[in-house]
Amino acid sequence: MFAAMRQEGEAPAEARAETVKGDALDMPFDNDGFDRVIAAEILEHVPHDTAAMAELFRVLRPGGIAAVTVPSFLPERLCWALSEEYHTNEGGHIRIYTRAELEAKLRATGFEIGPHHHAHALHAPYWWIKCAVGTDNDDHPLAKAYHEMLVWDMLKAPRATRIAERLLNPVIGKSVVVYVRKPHTA
Repeated sequence: MFAAMRQEGEAPAEARAETVKGDALDMPFDNDGFDRVIAAEILEHVPHDTAAMAELFRVLRPGGIAAVTVPSFLPERLCWALSEEYHTNEGGHIRIYTRAELEAKLRATGFEIGPHHHAHALHAPYWWIKCAVGTDNDDHPLAKAYHEMLVWDMLKAPRATRIAERLLNPVIGKSVVVYVRKPHTA
């Protein structure tokens, strides 16, 4: 990913990145090692989510900010209702968070809760389609056509779909993003 970003001129020349294999419950990083952390769509997969949150807290420096994303309650609930396969496969989603529950667990970990927003509203219908036709059925005409539209949208970012997504995000955004801060006194 980083190499592709550099090739497209999206990464500063002085920036560096490396891939590290680790465990969300025992990350291979020093205490207070990061100014910023992104935990994108992982907590719904981890049986011991509060232990993973504690690890996020541990590796974030005091005053540091983390963005934590999980699937939004309503879109995720619809996926679970449409497909048993969607949430019972190995490594799949094992819980559905309400934003209040996620924030309460993050607060109990020691984080200060900041703003939140919803994202990826145009992705929610894709997953509803996939759950209705079979999560592995990538060749279904409706799933395939919607996927092609999403790829087109991501690459072209036309004004009409950007506006539509912005309007739909609070209602059917596939993800909720919660921003948290590790207190300076932690």
